[in-house]
Amino acid sequence: MVTASEIPDDHFHDECGVFGVFGHAEAANQAYLGLYAQQHRGQESAGIVTTDGEHFHSHRGMGLVGDVFDPSDITRLDGCSGIGHVRYSTSGESGIRNCQPFSYQYAHGGIAMCHNGNIVNAIALRHELEQSGSIFQSTSDTEVLIHLVARSQGKTTEERLAEAVLRLSGGFSLLVLTETKLIALRDRHGLRPLSIGRLGDSWVVSSETCAFDLIGAKLVRDVNPGEMVVIDAEGLHSHQLLPANDRRFCVFEYIYFARPDSTIADINVYEARYAIGVELAREAAVDADFIMPVPDSGVPPAMGFATETGMPLKLGLIRNHYVGRTFIEPKQSIRNFGVKLKLNANRKLIDGKRVVLVDDSIVRGTTSRKIVEMVRAAGAIEVHLRISSPPIRNACFYGIDTPADAELMANQMDIEQMRQAIGADSLAFVSLEGLYRAVAKPRGEHCDACFTGDYPVPIAPSPSPQLSLLHYFSRQPR
Repeated sequence: MVTASEIPDDHFHDECGVFGVFGHAEAANQAYLGLYAQQHRGQESAGIVTTDGEHFHSHRGMGLVGDVFDPSDITRLDGCSGIGHVRYSTSGESGIRNCQPFSYQYAHGGIAMCHNGNIVNAIALRHELEQSGSIFQSTSDTEVLIHLVARSQGKTTEERLAEAVLRLSGGFSLLVLTETKLIALRDRHGLRPLSIGRLGDSWVVSSETCAFDLIGAKLVRDVNPGEMVVIDAEGLHSHQLLPANDRRFCVFEYIYFARPDSTIADINVYEARYAIGVELAREAAVDADFIMPVPDSGVPPAMGFATETGMPLKLGLIRNHYVGRTFIEPKQSIRNFGVKLKLNANRKLIDGKRVVLVDDSIVRGTTSRKIVEMVRAAGAIEVHLRISSPPIRNACFYGIDTPADAELMANQMDIEQMRQAIGADSLAFVSLEGLYRAVAKPRGEHCDACFTGDYPVPIAPSPSPQLSLLHYFSRQPR
């Protein structure tokens, strides 16, 4: 038996997506659809909390959005406002107690929270809180923020939240729900995405704008770095809580994380990926018979590469979109079984041809090697691999599930060594300069630490990937 987690997937993964709605008669339905549109940001668990102005209603569960919620669950989620969350499985602790949003009653009423990102000083803050008597129900860094808010002496929710957030370090987009307010907040660098939309007379907030398209909402703007947006019965109120003089939005959202139909920081993700492919072709064109994307995120850059070179684009790799959670593996071993569950090479197109494979990134290199082997087994006489990101040499600590530096192929090898290990006839990555030409934004406005090691938020010495409580507790003695 093979589980889904054992199938090779050599990518970075965003660990969650959030969605909020205020002032809509079908708040739970809208939240459900908003999460459904962002399923790519997290497939481990999903949850929604709503409020009817007096009480909170919650439903959370492990699995995909469509599996966690049925019509009766949505019916029980009363109220005109709510927040929702999808989470991606990490190498740390997994379970219902870490499923968000979290909701609590405290001295000032009800409060619910969820966030996308990583609070890098969460462990130190948790130790401090535990020493003064706090008791935690989860290993999530979101719960640390809830305790800080509950302990604050501020007179309003906004004051208490501001006091708590000022103690946090890291990258995060946060949604907070009270009986009368929906609050959205981004860290001072704007590392993780968060956008505001309008749905009739209602307000919606989402990690990605593709969720607005599904429910018929119109994009208003992004939440600014360091901004706290408060939505109540009187409308939307903006507070610049943290200085935003060092914008560092995650550039990898354009390469892989976000859906191509989303618009982030005024840039359409599909157009950015297509333009990256154009730059990649200008920097590393090669004579071949056709261009072949590794689906799905390799398709837009492959289209740009094909247009720039004038070579045809063909779908020589077909993806199986219906891979379940477990699989019965045949008794006789099949070479590259895990990859073949997801991808199949079209021998009729590939046999006897020189092909250019276009993919979004190389992390450990294991899947790239198996794909190259698969294409060669289908009869390709040359396989040239082109990557629409620069070499990934460093782990991320701001809400992305990544291996440690030592597990990253580009951290341990130069490009020629990588080419030999993968088995390609040639290997090339888009340059950092080419990447920023494609997104048409200054390098200084983005976080590219996974390529450069330039971390905008200080990291503690010798960190483990993510610095999250999930990883921390998974390594502690039981």
